[in-house]
Amino acid sequence: MMIVTIVGGQWGDEGKGKIIDHIAEKADVIARYSGGNNAGHTIENKLGKFALHLVPGGVGWEGTKNLIGSGTVIDPDVLIQELELINENNLPGKIFISEKAHMIMPYHIKLDQAEEAYRGSEAVGTTGRGIGPAYSDKISRNGIRIGDLKDIETLQSKISKNLNIKNKILKEIYNTDEISEKYIFEKIKVWNQKLSKYIANTEQILYENIEKNKFILLEGAQGALLDIDHGTYPYVTSSNSISGGSLTGLGLGAKDIDNVMGVFKAFTTRVGEGPFPTEIFGNDAETIREIAGEFGTTTGRPRRIGWFDAVAAKYSVNINGLDGMVITKLDILDKFEKIKICTHYEYEGEVLSYFPTDEKILNNIKPVYKEFEGWDESTFDVSSYEALNSKAKGFLKNLEDIVGIPIVYISTGPSREATIPIKKS
Repeated sequence: MMIVTIVGGQWGDEGKGKIIDHIAEKADVIARYSGGNNAGHTIENKLGKFALHLVPGGVGWEGTKNLIGSGTVIDPDVLIQELELINENNLPGKIFISEKAHMIMPYHIKLDQAEEAYRGSEAVGTTGRGIGPAYSDKISRNGIRIGDLKDIETLQSKISKNLNIKNKILKEIYNTDEISEKYIFEKIKVWNQKLSKYIANTEQILYENIEKNKFILLEGAQGALLDIDHGTYPYVTSSNSISGGSLTGLGLGAKDIDNVMGVFKAFTTRVGEGPFPTEIFGNDAETIREIAGEFGTTTGRPRRIGWFDAVAAKYSVNINGLDGMVITKLDILDKFEKIKICTHYEYEGEVLSYFPTDEKILNNIKPVYKEFEGWDESTFDVSSYEALNSKAKGFLKNLEDIVGIPIVYISTGPSREATIPIKKS
């Protein structure tokens, strides 16, 4: 038996979906443990290229069980669209949704967007998809779980109570239109019809597969630096995106996890507001953004660009308990004369070798870089470590030495063949 957790080591968009799709071919179970459709990943295989936001990345493989865990929040309309896409393209993986997972209701989406508009220049920069309000209702014990679809009459009663409060907030605080109860009641009938057959006790499915010594892959969403507790608060997501979230979001114990892999780009990106110590601007940023297609899978927003931040990476190693790194998009750096890795920060004359918590410090620190000569040679679609040029290998070796854990995979392009396992002699 092997249980492996895959997490994003930065601010999301690291290429987890590609790595998960690569490993999922060998997995029996792939389980998503946190977040909602504010995250996105793209998988590419012989059946095509698919952008998914909720369904785990193993759905393209025959015989896999793909679980959406209790730690997620689900927009039923988005999930139905993904299921239709999967069925239309005959993707063979089986899908199971935790009956404990909470639903994003139409009023959550409207509240999310209304609050961001109300905040104006002080907006957090959410995706506007209702994630935060859904998690807020979960914590305040007013949430609606997807298992509630089994009893429409009781569900309607819960919705009526919630909607009474939500509409008052929408009308009296945000000065926007209320949401019709009838509109939501019609929706839940459709959700019941289209989703009920997928609802299951996903914990029991996991436990049974653990007993059978199956290979289980746990799929994180977004990145560790967006974690609600350990990220750059308040510019974070509303759930635990670190590896520990896989335990609470799926019903596992701490001793169950055998290996944790963190996925990092060879540079750094971030979407939305918040501190970004190694952010760069001008030609270098535009070059990376255009070559790498750095626009959000979920929002389409241009991603902010920065050099690799090894201080943040070491912090990610600690909060996730990482055993190894995956480095993606190495090929994007091919044409740069100079490539940089941030090794520490400076703040008011003091050297900082750790990742600060204080937002003021994070916004005012100066990154200190170790600079490397670029290789001016294509690494695109290189399919073996041995075929990489010496300068690219040197860059990767320095990443390992500075961050302090081994690189176990590198990616040099979107194809499956361009995902290279690194085997140490």
